[in-house]
Amino acid sequence: PSEVSEQIAIDAVSGLVGLESNPRTGIVGGDSIRVQTEQLTDAQTTQLRSELADAYSVPLDQVTASFIGATWGQDITRQALIGLFVFLVLVSMVMALYFRTWKMSAAALTALAHDLLITAGIYGVLGYEITPAAVIGFLTILGYSLYDTVVVFDKVRENTSQDGSESRRTFAESVNLAVNQTLVRSINTSVVAVLPVGSILFIGSVLLGAGTLRDIALALFIGMIAGTYSSIFIAAPLYVHLRENEAEHKKQGQRAKQDKSVSGAIR
Repeated sequence: PSEVSEQIAIDAVSGLVGLESNPRTGIVGGDSIRVQTEQLTDAQTTQLRSELADAYSVPLDQVTASFIGATWGQDITRQALIGLFVFLVLVSMVMALYFRTWKMSAAALTALAHDLLITAGIYGVLGYEITPAAVIGFLTILGYSLYDTVVVFDKVRENTSQDGSESRRTFAESVNLAVNQTLVRSINTSVVAVLPVGSILFIGSVLLGAGTLRDIALALFIGMIAGTYSSIFIAAPLYVHLRENEAEHKKQGQRAKQDKSVSGAIR
């Protein structure tokens, strides 16, 4: 299909009597056209299917019609929210058990919420419709963002577990060291992931005009970039903020500062 074939669909819909709004068309999968209109009567639906079949010289059974209204949207939203809630609960429990502290779970989930809000916000600013493909993209972001955060936190746990009574680093410095040690890996992983997703986004939206590819690729593209910097600039600093006032880490910080003061005086 091309712009000419899309215009045929628009003309067919515009010929319906009593239609108040303009139709929206889009190419799906490279060989099909999706036409979105206001709710039609049974007679209008039958007429439109017949006209589209004649216009494109295809059998009538290849022109399908379905109604997607508020009930459908509410049902999809409810199922997505239930799935998201269950996912977050399970992830929180697993991370709390694995890292042996709920504060890492809290920091990771905060970074995750940031990624979803940024992605959904950009979607809204650009005026794109939240389609099932976009929802799939949003849910995929959850796994990617958590993976990047867990990599950083695993290094944080390794560094802080080595901090004993002789450590000359504060807790914040140990976390910062872990971030620096995983920074190159995080950036490389993100670049490797974002490049093919960016290619899919370009091909789907510019070359093919495929709405489904564009929706899922755009969500992944934004979410992967947001997930990379949130694991570094949100999750790690928030974890430091949650734990730096604990008695153990306060003593460690005071001891590290005293050692540095003594070292500076000797020099």
